[in-house]
Formats: sequence, C-alpha cells, structure tokens
Amino acid sequence: MKIGYPCINRSIGCSSGRTFRLSSYSGERLEETVRENLRCLGEILRFNRRACLLFFRIGSGLVPFASHPVCTADWQEAFAEGFRGIGRFIREHDMRVSMHPDQFVVINAKDPDIVGRSVAELRYHAALLDAMHLDETAKIQIHVGGVYGDPESAMERFCTEYSRLDGSILRRLVVENDDSQYTLADCLRIHEETGIPVLFDVFHHTVNPSGAGVAEAVELSGATWRPRDGVPMVDYSTPMPGGRKGRHAESLDAADFERFLAGTAPADMDIMLEIKDKEKSALAAVGIARRDGRFRLPRER
Repeated sequence: MKIGYPCINRSIGCSSGRTFRLSSYSGERLEETVRENLRCLGEILRFNRRACLLFFRIGSGLVPFASHPVCTADWQEAFAEGFRGIGRFIREHDMRVSMHPDQFVVINAKDPDIVGRSVAELRYHAALLDAMHLDETAKIQIHVGGVYGDPESAMERFCTEYSRLDGSILRRLVVENDDSQYTLADCLRIHEETGIPVLFDVFHHTVNPSGAGVAEAVELSGATWRPRDGVPMVDYSTPMPGGRKGRHAESLDAADFERFLAGTAPADMDIMLEIKDKEKSALAAVGIARRDGRFRLPRER
C-alpha cells in the first residue's frame, strides 16, 4: 500500500504546474516554464520520498498547451533528459505516479470536435509518462463523461471511442465512478465490455452509490486490474462537514480513515487522498497506515 496526494505540495513553495497565457505563447516561454515545472516536480518527489508518501498525481499542466495546435515544439525530445531523470527517481525509490486530465476530456461526447480534443489530451498524458520511461502501472484516470439524456447510449459511445484509442493510451487508461452520473456498477459494466480497469472513488460512491458496500466495492473494482496494471488504485476522501453535496473535506477524518483501512483488509491498494490540505492530510494518513501490514516504506538506495 502506497499513500499519496494530488498535484500540489503546499509545504515547499514550488509548483510543477506553472503556465502562461495562450496569447503569450512562444518556444522560449514554453522551455522556461517546463524546465521550472520539472525542477519543482523533482523537489516534490524528493519531499514525498522523505515523508514516506510514495504515490503522487502529476498535474496535467506540466507541459502547458502540449495538446493545443499552437504547440509545435518536440517537447518530448527537448526535455528528454529531465523526463528520464524524474522517471529514474520514481523507479529507484519504488514510487508510483498517476495523472487525471481535466473535466473537459470527454471521450463519449456527441460532438466529434470535443472527442478529438479529448483524445489529443490523452495522447499528451500518455506521451509524458512514456517520456519518463514508466511502465503501465503509471495510470491516467478519467470519468465516463456526459449522460446527454440517454445514459445507455452514452456508455455505448464510451466503449466505441475507447476501442479506437491509441495503444499508448489504452495501456494506461482507467475509469472511475463519479459523484452524480456514473456509479461503480456502471463502470463495472463498461469494464465487462472493454476490459478497462476501474478505479474506485470512495467519496463518489458515498454520494452516488450503487448497492455495494465500500469493502465489496474495493473487491469488485480491484478484480478489474490485471497484474501488469499494478496494485489497484483507490481515491479516498470524506464529505466537507456542513458543505454542499460532493464537496471534499478540508482535512483528513482520522477515525473514518482508520475504519476504511480496517474494513477493506486484506485487499491491497494504493490510496490517493483527494483532500484539500494535500500533503498535510497525507502525512496524517501515513501515521495511521504505519500500523497496517499493507503499508509500504520507501526503498533504501
């Protein structure tokens, strides 16, 4: 079991998602920004390794506008050394990374232009992880997408478009249940049709359930992962007390996290904490998980 958090570290004062306005795009601006983003990503990963946080979600903005037509730079080659260095650090310390494109990536859209832009964005994410020379345990997670008044047809479109994706994307793509439209049961149906692994989101399941309890849901989703996909990934959070439905908590609910670990044993999983205070809650979760025999300590080098 590895524990991590998404995209932003609030402790070190360094962002791996710096960007700039599209109107000010230039090759020089891109190079300057990406080099700084890679430097900061390295700092974040070193912080995480020292803190026993061996799972991290890399932000989509590492290479700004990479899937936009304005970007004609061969960024994979230009920053090859930086990407290789990041990937080497991840492998040497037995860490794991993932990515999660923004909500505008919708492969089941009715509009072919939206589908085309979504596929271009997925190609970028896959190319970035490939540039780090990471195996297919480094995953890209997406939601099913829109309903468009007909969820059955929408799921069929997802399956059709999924079958047309590049192999470089297919080896990394996983689908997760969401908080309002597609339940775990829906995602499991899509898995039956396509073979795509299902990433279980605990919080989304609590607000958009489909019958199974959390422990059963972990088991059902975990069974969709093949050995080459690695340990199943799970997103974990709890609701914001007194907040609107679907809003994530600001900090870790320690008692709930302890119950979650106890209730899902002995199933192994890598846990992404989608909690607003990022590494602060992840560090608290590590303190709790150290008592769990599934928890992974950093590999010594």
